[in-house]
Formats: sequence, structure tokens, C-alpha cells
Amino acid sequence: MEPQIETAPATPPIAVTRKDHDRLADLAAAASDRLPEVADRLSAELARARIVEKAAPSLVTMGAHVSFRDDDSGEVRNVTLVYPKDQDLARGRLSVLTPVGTALLGLTVGQSIPWRTRDGRWKTLTVVGAAHPAAASTGAEA
Repeated sequence: MEPQIETAPATPPIAVTRKDHDRLADLAAAASDRLPEVADRLSAELARARIVEKAAPSLVTMGAHVSFRDDDSGEVRNVTLVYPKDQDLARGRLSVLTPVGTALLGLTVGQSIPWRTRDGRWKTLTVVGAAHPAAASTGAEA
């Protein structure tokens, strides 16, 4: 019997604003020594993203308030996608340099994406809502 090779499930198309793309590319490069797997995943997501000048209301960008469902458990979580220095899980502020944060980036409401947990399992999440606060409150500083 041949060994089974686990391949990554198909991923949906994503879009990233030019501003987020530029800042996140710098962040991924800076994080490559201390968090190589997550930095590589973020770089891969940025490489496949369509770059847009302005975010559609349903697009998950940096600073967006996002509701997503864990399709395995059915649990819905509400988070704000932030840069690592602004992460505060108790306040629902999730870093883009986490597996879930990277998976959420660039999705739109209704899209689902597979993501790999830190222990190597594949899970799927679906974006059920996205809202954009005023630019001044996005935590957009890197």
C-alpha cells in the first residue's frame, strides 16, 4: 500500500488592499526568523492575492471586525484582525501572524478556507460577517 500524502485543500481567491499588502510583506519578512512557518504562509497568501486599491465592505482587511464560523464545531467567533503588537485575545484582537489570522486575510463574507492548526490538523472556517472601522482605529501601525 502506498503512503498517503496529505495535500492542502483548495483555497478560494482572495484580495488584499495595496496598503495592507505592502505592510504585511514587510511584516512577513521581519518575522521569517522567529516564526518561519506562519511568515511563509502569510507570504504565500500575499503572493496569490489580487491587489485592490479600496476594500469592498465584505472584505477582511487589517483592522476589520470579523465574524467567522469554525465549520468543524459550528462555533462563531468575533475578532478584529490586527498586527502582532496589537494582539489581545481577551479583547478579541487576533494577530495576522496566527494561523487563523492569516487564513482570514483577504476573504469576503461567505467564503470558506481550510487552515492548518499548529498541531498539523486541517480545519475549515467560513467568514459570516465583516465590518470596517474608521481608518484611525484600525491599529494599522506595524
